Amino acid sequence: MQPACSSWSAVSLLFASPNVGDLMGLCEENYRLFQRLAPDLPRLAGALTSRRPGGVDLHLRIEEQSRYTTQVRLTYFFAAAGSGPRPDPDARLRIYHDARQVEVLELRQSLLSLRADYQHPALADKWQANLFLAKWLAFCVREGHGFRPCPEVTGPLLSSTPIIFCAES
Repeated sequence: MQPACSSWSAVSLLFASPNVGDLMGLCEENYRLFQRLAPDLPRLAGALTSRRPGGVDLHLRIEEQSRYTTQVRLTYFFAAAGSGPRPDPDARLRIYHDARQVEVLELRQSLLSLRADYQHPALADKWQANLFLAKWLAFCVREGHGFRPCPEVTGPLLSSTPIIFCAES
């Protein structure tokens, strides 16, 4: 398995002064990582959940599908005191199949010092949001998460097989 952002060192990522070319390269890396999570994305529909033993469920909702783009929401849900489940991180993404890039449309998360409401900011903010997405996608891939068209399982489950729950939107 290749490491995420293999062409950049950790130091250059943290202290980079990003340019448009670097951002496009990061969006391409995010596309490759997302393809590992959902290799059959054009065939997916509705809401799907990837469950790993001992891990947190990863939720994917297909919001829009077209020939060249797909818009999705990717999130975890955590129990919040006094209210229902709270999504965190919660990302709305546009996947460009022809350009092989992922664009962060909206990103909400509480761990890192990104802006709380990411909405088409300047280059440095786009860089941070896409870098966060790259790290998160790489983590999800390492954890073994994945989304496939339903029905997923036709035989006995193996412990390394992600459990996929599919629901209509």
